[in-house]
Amino acid sequence: MIDPRNSAVGPGRHSRHPAVLFAVVLGWGGTSIESRATDDFEREVAPVLLSRCVECHNPGERSGGLDLTTREGLVAGGVTGPVVEPGDADGSYLLARVDDGEMPHPEQGQPRPLSAEEVGQLRRWIEAGAGWPEGRTLDRFERTTDSRAGRDWWSLRPIERPGIPAVRGLDRVSTPVDSFILERLEANGWEPSPRADRRTLIRRVSVDLVGLPPSFEQVEAFAADDRPDAYERLVDRLLASPHYGERWGRHWLDVARYAETSGYERDQLRPDAWKYRDWVVDAFNDDLPFDRFVLEQLAGDELPDRSERTAIATGFLRLGTWNDEPNDPDEYTYERLEDLVHASSTAFLGMTVKCARCHDHKFDPIRQEDYYRVAAAFWAGFVTPGPRELLGGPPAEAIGYEGVLGWTDRDRTPPPFFLLRKGDPGRPGPEVGAGPPSMVEWLDRPFRDPPEGARTSHRRLQLARWIVDPANPLTARVWANRIWQHHFGEGIVRSPDNFGFTGEPPTHPELLDWLASELIEGGWSTKRLHRLIVLSRTYQQASAPEGRVACRDADPSNRSWWRADRRRLDAESLRDALLLAGGRLERHRLGGPSFAPEIAGEALEGLSMKGGAYQASPAEEQRRRSVYILAKRGLLHPLMTTFDFMDTTLPCGRRDVTLVPPQALTLLNNAFVHEQSTAAARGVLADDGGTEGRIRGAWRRILARDPRDSEVELAREHLRRRRDRPDGPDAELWAMASLCHVLMNTNEFLYVD
Repeated sequence: MIDPRNSAVGPGRHSRHPAVLFAVVLGWGGTSIESRATDDFEREVAPVLLSRCVECHNPGERSGGLDLTTREGLVAGGVTGPVVEPGDADGSYLLARVDDGEMPHPEQGQPRPLSAEEVGQLRRWIEAGAGWPEGRTLDRFERTTDSRAGRDWWSLRPIERPGIPAVRGLDRVSTPVDSFILERLEANGWEPSPRADRRTLIRRVSVDLVGLPPSFEQVEAFAADDRPDAYERLVDRLLASPHYGERWGRHWLDVARYAETSGYERDQLRPDAWKYRDWVVDAFNDDLPFDRFVLEQLAGDELPDRSERTAIATGFLRLGTWNDEPNDPDEYTYERLEDLVHASSTAFLGMTVKCARCHDHKFDPIRQEDYYRVAAAFWAGFVTPGPRELLGGPPAEAIGYEGVLGWTDRDRTPPPFFLLRKGDPGRPGPEVGAGPPSMVEWLDRPFRDPPEGARTSHRRLQLARWIVDPANPLTARVWANRIWQHHFGEGIVRSPDNFGFTGEPPTHPELLDWLASELIEGGWSTKRLHRLIVLSRTYQQASAPEGRVACRDADPSNRSWWRADRRRLDAESLRDALLLAGGRLERHRLGGPSFAPEIAGEALEGLSMKGGAYQASPAEEQRRRSVYILAKRGLLHPLMTTFDFMDTTLPCGRRDVTLVPPQALTLLNNAFVHEQSTAAARGVLADDGGTEGRIRGAWRRILARDPRDSEVELAREHLRRRRDRPDGPDAELWAMASLCHVLMNTNEFLYVD
């Protein structure tokens, strides 16, 4: 807060000699003053110093030579001498700088000058003798202020299982989820939306859980099923489907920044990366407990029951980009370490730890040392400096299994690891031991040496166990929020990768904590949490209810969850739905090497090595589900990127959802879309039901319902006009393909209500 070097008010303003002031300050420790000062200091003074001063005046920064975190630092003063004269606020340099408006500096992150109340609190404290509790050290990370989060930030507090709220509308409660939502709605005098109809509901839950729309026959069967548990049976069937893992595994692959090539100019293929994808799919299908899911990905090679499968899981650590010829191999080692820290902390903790590589985090209680403590957990997998070929990761013989893209340590005792000043490898600072970030105080402990006989450092295993410790407040909250987000389109925390100060607070913190505690107490079962959510009345609400004007006007972004949100199919679901409508989707082949889809020649022009650089897979391979598309960083499939496929270089907990002209143009003109509409037309024409029967067949195949009378008439006219255009025997096919193409361009096909 104070920088005497920039002051126009010199030390001559003080009426006492520094030596006299020092003697007075040393007398602050009197018992009567000390006991009286403690409560006042904590209530009035500490909050001001923490929020407005110690950001710049701390042992690491000492702006103006002043440290305001301890009594000793205050006594020592700054470069111009003492800053406080006990009992004389007007003669204190600290108040002079504040009164002159020179402190705090706005450019140093302070959003505003001290308020009159804050100045008054400092003045009263100084006039009363500037008492400071014995042994008290102010830690700028200890509490939240208006400019940064402290260790008391909401996401860092212990998860406390809340009681289920009592609500009036018990008829609207299917699972405890509804009680938490209804409590807020009833407090506002709002009515939740009614249940969606059954045809809407089966499409919604099918796309959510398996990524595929239901067939006409499935829709009709569910609509006619009058058993009271019909919906519950549907949910259980979908969760048991092998396609569930394909759908939900894809969500995790986004978070894991999954791709099968190295990026950069050569963008080399990693032939075994697909095995990690299959491990993820299988993990979801098997409902692998989430704590085990974390352990295997960070330390599958260090587990007591390690196997080839757990070694494959460590591919999570190998999925980042890789430059095989960096300008500075030593510096690039630290860039790869940054990727590991960022991917791990973002995926599992929802915190941006990598921001502390060069300095203490500007907004969250993450010290620079914390970054290097986490990075040190991965240090045993590197050499510094190392041969260029080793930068890609450990060799196969080190992992212990052939054909596995995995991670392991090169030695049980890695070389010393040092904090880098300003993140610069050329400016090493003090040595740092491996450990977790210190933001969770009750779990802040250094890592132990590896057990006797271990061949690895066991640092990653200790980091993973810290992450999944039930007392860790972040992990269960972050995962429960990710699950909620993929069911509703938005998370309870709408910044799923950032639970810190610059992220969004939860709309329903008690609900989030209840879900997190349910996750832990339920053995970390993801499928169990799915059931609690999708069986709720909140999930089953209609998306376009009538008569909810108050809700619409007061909460247009639906932060109270008073209705369902209409959502567009994501890139994979859209491509799969097109293949399904065309009758060409190969659903029964799960896993195995990825396929390379057909890509237009224009899109290949940017490749540095055009000749033979990209070869599409055989046509039958390209009918597989989109989760199995080759994820080539330098050449992502244009259809997928048009519909907001993720950037594969960084973890992505929430894809962008855009509405732009190229999407409409792609659906109208893309060759793949036309192929599917033609295939759908062939299937429709194969049924000899006359014009009306064929129209009905097109609607059932593409929209999973029968057409309305008005739609039949419009379709008849459309077919008539199209038949009149081309010559030859394909006129009927051309006309029907045109009709199918129209249906594939409708909002009803593209969106889920």
